[in-house]
Amino acid sequence: MLRSLFLFAAALSSVITPAACQTQTPTVTSVSSANLMPVPAEAHWGAARLSIKGQLSVQLETDSDPAVREASARFVARLAQRTKQVDAGKAPGLTIHYGRAGQAKLSEDESYSLRVTPMGIALTSATSIGALRGLATLEQLVVQDKKGFYFPEVDITDQPRFAWRGLLMDAARHFMPVSVVKRNLDGMAAVKLNVLHWHLSDDQGFRVESKLFPRLQQVGGEGHYYTQDEVKEIVRYAAARGIRVIPEFDMPGHTTALIAANPTLASNDSTYGVTDRWGILNIAIDPTRESTYEFLDKLFGEMTVLFPDPYFHIGGDENDGRQWKRNPRIAAFMRENHMVKANGQLDNHALQTHFNRRILPLLTKYGKTMVGWDEILGPGLPESAVIQSWRGRKGLFEAAKAGHATLLSNGYYIDLNYGAASHYLNDPLPADAPLTDAQKKLILGGEATMWSEFVDSTIVDSRIWPRAAAVAERLWSPATVRDVPDMYRRLAAVSDEMELLGLQHRRAPEQILKQLAAGRDVAPLRTLASVIEPVKEYKRHFQGFKYTTRTPLNRLVDAALPESEVAHQFGVQVDKLVQGISTETGSRMPKDASARAALIAVQAQLAQWQVNDKLLQPTLAASPLLQEYAPLSVRLSALSGLALERLRMLEKGEVPSAAWQAAALKQVEAAKAPAGQTELVVVDSLRKLLAS
Repeated sequence: MLRSLFLFAAALSSVITPAACQTQTPTVTSVSSANLMPVPAEAHWGAARLSIKGQLSVQLETDSDPAVREASARFVARLAQRTKQVDAGKAPGLTIHYGRAGQAKLSEDESYSLRVTPMGIALTSATSIGALRGLATLEQLVVQDKKGFYFPEVDITDQPRFAWRGLLMDAARHFMPVSVVKRNLDGMAAVKLNVLHWHLSDDQGFRVESKLFPRLQQVGGEGHYYTQDEVKEIVRYAAARGIRVIPEFDMPGHTTALIAANPTLASNDSTYGVTDRWGILNIAIDPTRESTYEFLDKLFGEMTVLFPDPYFHIGGDENDGRQWKRNPRIAAFMRENHMVKANGQLDNHALQTHFNRRILPLLTKYGKTMVGWDEILGPGLPESAVIQSWRGRKGLFEAAKAGHATLLSNGYYIDLNYGAASHYLNDPLPADAPLTDAQKKLILGGEATMWSEFVDSTIVDSRIWPRAAAVAERLWSPATVRDVPDMYRRLAAVSDEMELLGLQHRRAPEQILKQLAAGRDVAPLRTLASVIEPVKEYKRHFQGFKYTTRTPLNRLVDAALPESEVAHQFGVQVDKLVQGISTETGSRMPKDASARAALIAVQAQLAQWQVNDKLLQPTLAASPLLQEYAPLSVRLSALSGLALERLRMLEKGEVPSAAWQAAALKQVEAAKAPAGQTELVVVDSLRKLLAS
């Protein structure tokens, strides 16, 4: 069986000659059919193709892992649905060979080789996990032109740059049903993310069934939780896609729900219910009572059985220790144990380090390695603890220098609504990292984080995808892959792929728009929504609207995407146009073909925006949920009119007066003001036009 694979591979190899290939190491941007994301470590492209003229057949040269068999069947089924090919006929097939059954674990070999020629496809890997990664690449290779669907001729050798490539999903603040978690696991597998960091407890909820402490889910989870069977199913589902599941039970802070279910854990005499408020509540469990560790020992004993991965996240973030300092008994404990700063003040970080050192051996007893946010780093913390940095790369480097394995999440907070480029250019290990070679090896990778204060199960897909794919590429592909325009080109293809996988990142926002339009024509509302974005960072908390866990996320801000594709494309065209203008003498429009095409595209877009307000105002006026967005519509129309006037001046060779330009730019500045927790994101591009 092994020999037959080698013969098949040799036959394929003879078809691809050096003269027919273009070596692309590591980028593939010169090949128009290359929509791969992440970019492979090495790809050699040929000129031929493998046409898809029937349902693809699969031959498993190795069949020791059911996950590969199931993944190949899913791939073939999706391919047949996409290409409408149902008859197997004599179509060239896919041969898969892997050395051994792999496991979803940190040290697993994920490398693979993929070869496509007109004779067929060969996928080889050392492990079944590598075969899964190769299948994900193969699915992205499918191209359609006027002749039909095909695979381009290519020879790929690939492996990840970082072993830990994660996505955090927060099911504590807003509960995420099993179906939502599963479809996002499918999305993760498609772009080779391999860790689901499952945030399962916080101030607003405890989301896993405990048979030892049922009040945890009954009171702490308010009835919204995963049964233990559901947890096991998610873990199984993830493992079948080569994805590890790391649970997070946040402590000693972010524990209001835990204390509501078990008041004996509290650091004071207050009684708490599960909070419906957002923000840092500074409520923490008592780290000085032995009963706290007895409870946690039993809880860990139960929870660690559900999650077989050797890593277990204990949170450890955002605890300022105010409850500890205000409790005379806890304050006395701190003084007795020399947890006092040089200035005489109580050192809450020293007490938290004491807490961490107490729970680490509990986890070790159950075969787990402790992971925590960068606040857990402190003197005396054993090197075995893994540090996840959310506050900055400085903490990442400090942890590595102290001998800890580390993860980067700072710069990958996709809940903050920044564009894909900002995440894409953020590297866990930049070339100027002040680390030794040994310390660099401690940088395990990173995680995109989707905290759910402003995300529920309906819109969560649209907040994760497709931007998480940019993080996935940064963590998989060589560090030299940094072409932002090409990343956006491929990101659009990834978005299409995610839709085929069943993710709701496009459909859910569209459904909200239809509900808001209430039977009226949704097109004008869609036009406005396509050029606004939710305000960045956590500004939604401070713009006149009070949010709680029970606030419906059904306004226009919730339908608006974190990054507007329309605004991005408009900006690209404006840049081409402005560049064309700047290269010409005089004030007339350029004759350059690219700039002229950009002019046509920009004019058409501006014309649509200028008239859209008149079409939209009746819908805005009829809905209390939409009235607050009327100023954005008015500003978009007004600025578009000014931009069209400026283009007419350019075409006539006229120079705007200083007064006209000053007034126009004043309107641009006014248009930056947010409304309804959203902002108009074409303003900067319009400013470029008006200032040209």
